[in-house]
Amino acid sequence: MATPSRKTSTPGPLASKRPLPRDPSSEVPSKRKSSAPPAPRLLQSSGPFVEGSIVRIAMENFLTYDVCEVAPGPHLNMIIGANGTGKSSIVCAICLGLAGKPAFMGRADKVGFFVKRGCSKGMVEIELFRTSGNLVITREIDVAKNQSFWFINKKSTTQKVVEEQVAALNIQVGNLCQFLPQDKVGEFAKLSKIELLEATEKSIGPPEMHRYHCELKNFREKEKQLETSCKEKTEYLEKMIQRNERYKQDVERFYERKRHLDLIEMLEAKRPWVEYENVRQEYEEVKLARDRVKEEVRKLKEGQIPMTLRIEEIEKQRHNLEARIKEKAMDIKETSQKCKQRQDVIERKDKHIEELQQALTVKRNEEHDRQRRISNTRKMIEDLQNELKTTENCENLQPQIDAITNDLRRVQDEKALCEGEIIDKRREKETLEKEKKNVEEHIVRFDNLMNQKEDKLRQRYRDTYDAVLWLRNNRNKFKQRVCEPIMLTINMKDNKNAKYVENHIPLNDLRAFVFESQEDMEVFLREVRDNKKLRVNAVVAPRVSHADRAPSRSLNELKPYGFFSYLRELFDAPDPVMSYLCCQYHIHEVPVGTERTRERIERVIQETRLKQIYTAEEKYVVKTSFYSNKVISINTSLKVAQFLTVTVDLEQRRHLEEQLKEINKKLQAVESDLIALHETNKRLEHKDNELRQKKKELLERKTKKRQLEQKISSKLGSLKLMEQDTCNLEEEERKASAKIKEIHVQKAKLVTELTDLIKQHFIELDENRQRLLQKCKELMKRARQVCNLGAEQTVPQEYQTAFQDLPNTLDEIDALLTEERSRASCFTGLNPTVVEEYTKREEEIEQLTEELKIKKVELDQYRESISQVKERWLNPLKELVEKINEKFSNFFSSMQCAGEVDLHTENEEDYDKYGIRIRVKFRSSTQLHELTPHHQSGGERSVSTMLYLMALQELNRCPFRVVDEINQGMDPINERRVFEMVVNTACKENTSQYFFITPKLLQNLPYSEKMTVLFVYNGPHMLEPNRWNLKAFQRRRRRITFTQPSQ
Repeated sequence: MATPSRKTSTPGPLASKRPLPRDPSSEVPSKRKSSAPPAPRLLQSSGPFVEGSIVRIAMENFLTYDVCEVAPGPHLNMIIGANGTGKSSIVCAICLGLAGKPAFMGRADKVGFFVKRGCSKGMVEIELFRTSGNLVITREIDVAKNQSFWFINKKSTTQKVVEEQVAALNIQVGNLCQFLPQDKVGEFAKLSKIELLEATEKSIGPPEMHRYHCELKNFREKEKQLETSCKEKTEYLEKMIQRNERYKQDVERFYERKRHLDLIEMLEAKRPWVEYENVRQEYEEVKLARDRVKEEVRKLKEGQIPMTLRIEEIEKQRHNLEARIKEKAMDIKETSQKCKQRQDVIERKDKHIEELQQALTVKRNEEHDRQRRISNTRKMIEDLQNELKTTENCENLQPQIDAITNDLRRVQDEKALCEGEIIDKRREKETLEKEKKNVEEHIVRFDNLMNQKEDKLRQRYRDTYDAVLWLRNNRNKFKQRVCEPIMLTINMKDNKNAKYVENHIPLNDLRAFVFESQEDMEVFLREVRDNKKLRVNAVVAPRVSHADRAPSRSLNELKPYGFFSYLRELFDAPDPVMSYLCCQYHIHEVPVGTERTRERIERVIQETRLKQIYTAEEKYVVKTSFYSNKVISINTSLKVAQFLTVTVDLEQRRHLEEQLKEINKKLQAVESDLIALHETNKRLEHKDNELRQKKKELLERKTKKRQLEQKISSKLGSLKLMEQDTCNLEEEERKASAKIKEIHVQKAKLVTELTDLIKQHFIELDENRQRLLQKCKELMKRARQVCNLGAEQTVPQEYQTAFQDLPNTLDEIDALLTEERSRASCFTGLNPTVVEEYTKREEEIEQLTEELKIKKVELDQYRESISQVKERWLNPLKELVEKINEKFSNFFSSMQCAGEVDLHTENEEDYDKYGIRIRVKFRSSTQLHELTPHHQSGGERSVSTMLYLMALQELNRCPFRVVDEINQGMDPINERRVFEMVVNTACKENTSQYFFITPKLLQNLPYSEKMTVLFVYNGPHMLEPNRWNLKAFQRRRRRITFTQPSQ
């Protein structure tokens, strides 16, 4: 039977003197069937139970029990009993009572197998703590039907409702991270990294973490499907396009032949219309020509009244000549030509008259212009003579010119000297700028090294990094000096020694801010922790500096043992940081040795009596036993340095900054000199221009008289020539009038000849008009027949549109027709079905392109969803794994071993391949190896499993955890260490309930006031449940104790 017992003191060597329970009703010591099993009772929710903790377990005809009731405690419950007594039966009752499947325990696959042999029914009842009222879940098992009946608070219900109630309390009996039965202990190490991650997410992650992970896996699967679909469609589309490209030339040739045939059809349709149009235009031209000639005849008649008599005489001759003109029809063309020639002659005569008149006008204008120029020249000569009279004597200007020349030469010499100095200063400025650039590049390289430190801080501790940024922008809020995290301010003199410092100073202090004032630290934490919710560490340096405190022993005394330095001398740091580290971690007292030190480590420990020692690869902590006064040393392997490997020479950087300031001062001085030199040069330039202007004015005054005399002489010569060049306008006008009269006589003669020719041409044009009219009618009739038009129908719009792009002359139409027929005859062997297939594929390509576009948009949407969900899932998961790793590593370090937990994946995008990798090392000479069923021993796997579950304990959201006989296979040292950790971890405040099942325990183990010990006994002589009386047992025990001494 299970016997719960509260521990009240730490057990000593006499285990039999441990206090016994005071409540007899909490122990039911019988395995035999009871005729009247006690009714289940509701325990009131009180004490430190967390939501969902088990407050009572009742079993009836279940495995080894007839009737049993267990009342576990809120913290660590240690269930102890020999093998076969029924410890694991309690575990099975918890699993089945909370709607777990039989397969979870690895014993049987049917629930009926868990009923005690020989019984037809069994019952399990679990009472769970809830602040709103405890939840009692009852499961009755029917062996014959292999069926279960469910009750919640004595009311019948379904298994689904029970599962929902259990899940609402975050109880997962199928999760090995929460519920590890005896037959499943070995399977924990067999869990793959992926399965371990899923179990950890469900066990301690936020409720949405596993849901986000599942969504990511689904999104990724759909993304792969879409990528495959897009790839297949793209390949198929490319094949379709390539296939169409092969037939594209034939299709183009087909359509090109069709265009040629269509053009031929249009040309043949247009040709009659063009013939008609040509004849019609010819008819219109002849008609217009006839009307024009008729009008000209009328105008000639009206304009030549003085010559009427002459015309009448010629008219008489015309009648006689008409007969001859008709006979000589072939000469009509020649007559027309002559008529044109006569008209040209008349036009030339008119033009000649116009030229004579224009020449006369030019002569008049030239004469007027000559008179005007003569007048202007005389006036100019008079002005020049007056100016010459007023011009002063220029013989006394030469001394002034010579003086200005000397001043000008002196100014130019000063200017050349100034420009030389400017060039020298510019060269000096360029040299300084090059030096400044080199110094700045060196400073940037130092800053890049510092940025590497900050990047490492940002990647591992984002909150601390954000706090550093806030501090840099708000230093004015603090009264005294504030140092950034120690890992940023420490500068290793040799980065090979970084591992000693990182192994000596805890990680929490490495990322801590150092303050000189307590008040400043409180302001900082209020702003950063309370307001910004950042998780940061802060410390206060001692008021009295410890930075320069001398070690208790000189380094020269320790050098024979292989020590080469104290920790303090390995790095540089600001005074507050160094003072804090000396005060807190005594870095001025901790020596660092070499491999030689490790070889003689026993001698070193015995002779030097140092408390902490570092060798090349190990750390030794030396302690003296308080009781035995024996020296105890603990050695651990040094971890690889992660943060302090980047070295920045701050002294050299300060030197470069001072050098940069000096260069800037020199540059400012050179700039000032350049500005002054430019001002001087500008002043000299201005003076040079003034002197040149004065010299120019004196030279102009000196040469002005001679120039005036030359101008006057030149103007007098020009005036003489203009007066000689005279013109007789009256004579010119008389000659021009005579020539015009002669031309008029010739013109009258020509008009008479032209009149005769025009009359003859008029008759010919009228005859031609009649002939063309008839031809137009015939061609119109033919054109309508070609276009299938009736007598009253107009030309369709489609023909009119097509005709606009075609030639408008018969020669061009005939040439184009011949060319198009030749081209069309070249296209042979073309199949119309190829064109149909090509068109069909084009439509398919267009449809496929649209589908591919939709798929790509859908793919982009999935990628966006993946990016959003990934950010909400991966960042909290990394923080969670980091917390697990920190606790897991600390547990292993306390056991003088090493262990790490990390998030492992081969491809960042394969979310179904993410997993948690556990790596452990139990010996200092080996490397970290992944936890597998084959590499580690059974005891090592048990230790690793137990420590991982303990790392989850404080982070866990589940109300309780069950671990069954996991200490089997552990050696006594590891079993003791693991037990201590379990007690310390599970008995903390605000932790979940813990069930630790074991058949045996080591002696002298540490216990806690908060743990509950449940002893399980069985056998043929056990009492019936209703006869179990703990008080009677206690009285009997006291009587036996009192009677033994008297004997």
